[in-house]
Amino acid sequence: MPWLLLPPPLGEGWGGGSAPLIHAIALVLALLIDRMLGEPPTRWHPVVWMGRYLGRTGRWIAPRIDVAQPARSGPFAAGALAWCAGAAAVVLAAAALTAAATRLPSWVAALLLGLALKPLLAWRMLRDEVLAVEAALARSLAEGRTRLTHLVSRDVRALDEGAVRESAIESLAENLNDSVVAPLFWFLLLGLPGAALYRFANTADAMWGYRGERQGRAWDWAGKWAARADDVLSWLPARITAFLLTLSCSLSRMRERVGVRVLRSLPREARRTPSPNSGWPMAAMALLLGVRLGKPGVYVLNAAGREPTAADTRHAAALGARVVWMMGALAALAFVLQATWPGA
Repeated sequence: MPWLLLPPPLGEGWGGGSAPLIHAIALVLALLIDRMLGEPPTRWHPVVWMGRYLGRTGRWIAPRIDVAQPARSGPFAAGALAWCAGAAAVVLAAAALTAAATRLPSWVAALLLGLALKPLLAWRMLRDEVLAVEAALARSLAEGRTRLTHLVSRDVRALDEGAVRESAIESLAENLNDSVVAPLFWFLLLGLPGAALYRFANTADAMWGYRGERQGRAWDWAGKWAARADDVLSWLPARITAFLLTLSCSLSRMRERVGVRVLRSLPREARRTPSPNSGWPMAAMALLLGVRLGKPGVYVLNAAGREPTAADTRHAAALGARVVWMMGALAALAFVLQATWPGA
């Protein structure tokens, strides 16, 4: 339980309120703030701070490809050490903020935790960016490609309209886990330090977890620790995201057969991607929409599906929104149930 990690002992502090109830209120506030206001300014954004740290240390841990390559152990150890140092700083900062909240009135503590949790969630920005790609495609293919670069790191120059739309839908499905479900999952288990640790790990994987060369540096071993850490922390949330997507679609259509068919095919399709986790929400989205999703030369999900249309992009965004509120409701309910346990 998150409050077990935090001083003072269980039942003390928190302005006389219940720690799990305060966490539940903070969670709901964070989702409401995200919906109404979106992202805070970059100068106040903790994920931006994480990215700056990772960018600077990345130039130290990853050797340049135009110089003699050191042994594998050197870049791996440097990457692991830099990751652990950054993760420790993030967790300690989140724990200190939570400890400070225990000394405040309950409503102030809930507001403070909600404001701190919000930047670790990014559903509104994700949805808006995906729909912006669709709006740009409606004007021209060139505009759609350009807008897609806000979402993906792949080369978009050769993508046709269908491939641009596939990439946008894939990004929505994958980041639905990375930006919402997984942070809420770890917030439920470990409080604000857990959510902050996950976002650091996910950001580190996005910036360091490459195979081969990127921006003139070799990342095979320098980023391996970051990639594996993200794999571990995302393993269960990615599967929860796929299940919630399936449940959301089944409930919206009031047809149980949809969910049963998708759940049967989901493990096989998810294994087609190199990642042990990202394939789950992406495969679920492809099967639910009945479309083909893929990365050229790497994988194809639901190969028998049709090419996605503009309506599929909007449908994907609607399914994602349902998952966000389902996950939020389930996590808040879990906190409330914890509050009713003896001794809570």
